[in-house]
Amino acid sequence: MEPIWAVGLMTGTVLDGNIDVALIKTDGEHIADTGTYRLAPYPQSIRTLLEETLRQARAWNFEGPEPAIFREAEEALTRAQSAAVKDLVESQGMSMADIGVVGFHGQTVLHRAPQPGRIGRTRQLGDGELMASLLGTKVAYDFRSADVAAGGQGAPLAAAYHAALLKEADASGDTAVLNLGGVGNITWWDGKDNIVAFDTGPANAPVNDFIKAKGLGEMDRDGRLAAAGTVDEERLARLLLHPYLTKPYPKSLDRFDFTASMAEGLSAEDGAAMLTAFTISAVGKALDLLPRRPKRLAVSGGGRHNPTMMAMLESRAGVEVVLAETLGWKGDAVEAECFAFLAVRVLRGLPISFPSTTGAPEPMRGGRLAG
Repeated sequence: MEPIWAVGLMTGTVLDGNIDVALIKTDGEHIADTGTYRLAPYPQSIRTLLEETLRQARAWNFEGPEPAIFREAEEALTRAQSAAVKDLVESQGMSMADIGVVGFHGQTVLHRAPQPGRIGRTRQLGDGELMASLLGTKVAYDFRSADVAAGGQGAPLAAAYHAALLKEADASGDTAVLNLGGVGNITWWDGKDNIVAFDTGPANAPVNDFIKAKGLGEMDRDGRLAAAGTVDEERLARLLLHPYLTKPYPKSLDRFDFTASMAEGLSAEDGAAMLTAFTISAVGKALDLLPRRPKRLAVSGGGRHNPTMMAMLESRAGVEVVLAETLGWKGDAVEAECFAFLAVRVLRGLPISFPSTTGAPEPMRGGRLAG
């Protein structure tokens, strides 16, 4: 297949109020052109709506009928994200007729990993049919459900795209990709047939929630609070006994599996330091689980903008750290680009998840196609 232009969308569980929109040219195996990327802020009304939706989703917990707010939030975010796609495409002097497919991840409101004897559950809000009708182009959406129904974790899904990036940058197996969003996830590829991916632990979500609860803004901007704080090493050591951290992969997390309560009773500075240190120490434990410990981590996602988090990554996880940009990637765009890439794979009927990335029984096709 010839490469086609595809748009990918991502709004993470960190709820930073932005839609990530990326345009790439790909055949679903190689990246022909990394195109362009932008952040499209949600109106405050939608951001508030999504925060309430996540709260109600946790109360619902897959029991009984879905909360009515889901329908309202789904339509609002689908319309907002459709407008963001159109704006990005037109800003490049293109029209929707030039776009082969849009990859619409939607908003994860609840994710439950499978347990022994029980398949997982996952729910992303996003109306692919509505987006296809608004944009007049094909839309791939609902990327996780088929994997989960087959017994997989449904996450992380970035592995296929990370491996495509590593093919160009470093196929030695010495470099792994770490994404620090609301949750952290890692991808390691041996340069041949073996690709491993899993959620390392929390990333920005607990720190952001802790700072918000203290009334000090949306996040620990530039890691300033954590840099001024002191890590209670004994408390950290106890927290690091959590069984998830040594559990074999494949494994995945919900955004609220690790929360700001880990820093309960601490000052803003010491709490931010503790939560940042926990995130990074969890990454160190994840590196120890890989078939071969990589020498270098290429870091994407919002966490790489936090100098304190990045400095701790080198010292506490014991690994060389480089920004995704060092390898020629757009660090903020990787997740959105991933869903453009996966959308083309959905279009072509190629697998998007694998036994060593989600625990699916076999390489799995996924996603639904509208339009």
